[in-house]
Amino acid sequence: MIFELIRLQFLKSLRSTSFAKSILITLFLGFLALLLLSYVLIAGIFLEKIILAMTGEGDALTLLNQGLIFFFLMEFMYRYFLQTLPVIDLESLLHLPIGKRKIIHMLLVRSFISPISIIAILLFLPFGIQVILPEMGAASLVFWIGTILTTSWFLHWLMLWFKQRFEDSLTGVLIVFAVLLLGGGSTYLGWFNVGEITGPFYSLSLSSPIPLLIMGVLMVVSYYLAYSYYLKNAYLEDLAKEEEARFVNKSFGFFSRFGLAGEMANLEWMLIIRHKKSRTFLMLSAFFLLYGLIFYTNPQYQTEGGGFSFIFIFVGVFITGIFMIQYGQLFLSWNSGNFDFFLNHKEGIEALVKGKYLLLICVSFLCFMLSVPYVYFGWKFLLIHLATWLFNIGISIHVIIYLALWKPKPMDLNKGAMFNYEGVGAAQFLMIIPIVGLPYLIYSPLAIYFNEYVGLATLGVLGVAGLLAFKKLAAINIRRILTNKYEISSSFRQEL
Repeated sequence: MIFELIRLQFLKSLRSTSFAKSILITLFLGFLALLLLSYVLIAGIFLEKIILAMTGEGDALTLLNQGLIFFFLMEFMYRYFLQTLPVIDLESLLHLPIGKRKIIHMLLVRSFISPISIIAILLFLPFGIQVILPEMGAASLVFWIGTILTTSWFLHWLMLWFKQRFEDSLTGVLIVFAVLLLGGGSTYLGWFNVGEITGPFYSLSLSSPIPLLIMGVLMVVSYYLAYSYYLKNAYLEDLAKEEEARFVNKSFGFFSRFGLAGEMANLEWMLIIRHKKSRTFLMLSAFFLLYGLIFYTNPQYQTEGGGFSFIFIFVGVFITGIFMIQYGQLFLSWNSGNFDFFLNHKEGIEALVKGKYLLLICVSFLCFMLSVPYVYFGWKFLLIHLATWLFNIGISIHVIIYLALWKPKPMDLNKGAMFNYEGVGAAQFLMIIPIVGLPYLIYSPLAIYFNEYVGLATLGVLGVAGLLAFKKLAAINIRRILTNKYEISSSFRQEL
């Protein structure tokens, strides 16, 4: 039966209209994966020297055991963003005369066949052979590397369950926040060192199989958890019902106060929460709210005399404008599937653009409000966020949209955001230069010749001036779309 399922998957790929294109993409991604895995292997071979070079002195094995938890925190994050769920394949196989349990087992096992699953062994096995095997013997090496691998594989099955259960929900975001805060954040902020807490567990695995058995049991439990969840919900009508129930009535009545533009903003918001790529951008905006913790509390960026580091302007721009930057760079591509609808309606294009403007400003305002707790580290951070937020919504928003209108490309909204470059062209790559460079171009001369607060005030004043001239600045982008509407519409009809 397993071979039958593999044969069906092969036939599905072979009969696809984009078979040749898929082969080329697969070959390219395979080459890229081999290249990255070779770097991981090289890092593993020199891991002992790297640890000693970074720490200066101490026992490399002890330090590594204390640092393993941070590797697994990083693995938790890249699995959260990169690991794909087998739900789409599940939906395509459920109607076949094959037992549901066998289908789910096959999909869960197949999801395990990924370059991500061998990163841990490539990184830590060379270190174990060089350090543990000569000093402690083969049994210690087996227990130690086995504990690491079962921890990594436990995260694999756990993530399959977690993403399917909590993906894109507020609960899931809060859990990820909590894991990051209690894991890496607690050590960085000096609350407690989670590495010193978990280090003895991996040190024990050098002399005892107990850690290996514990993680082995947890791995089996996490597999059963994922299997049980998929088995319980593996019904086409249930999957469709869950999706419908999760996103229904998610509109904001607040937007209705802004007339037709508000209705367009509401539709745009519905588009964001109903599609995977746009939801990912929204979630990344929430994660970037923590970006300031990396810089604001770092002594390396502290200055004497009451001023602040230049890098804080960059951080403020990102925290208050990350959604605007990410979502706005694909300004019209989000509507590539229904652009003709707006094209054929009176004032449809104008309403669409104004609605997008309204939505970007509202989300940026929300990011600014959520960044207010940074005032705990000092009032200057509130001023930085206020000035950069005003500059973002007064000036940068028009620059982003103007550049995004340079030959917009179509894209499939149902695909994920990671390694998905649909809708992305040269303009999107070059956009970061004016977005980051423009605030510094204004701020730096004033900060050098006067002080940082003069530069900050100038950014804020220019942002307010941009808001006062909002209609005229927005009209430039609207007029540009209307001038090129048929060319844009034609490009959106091209096959992806």
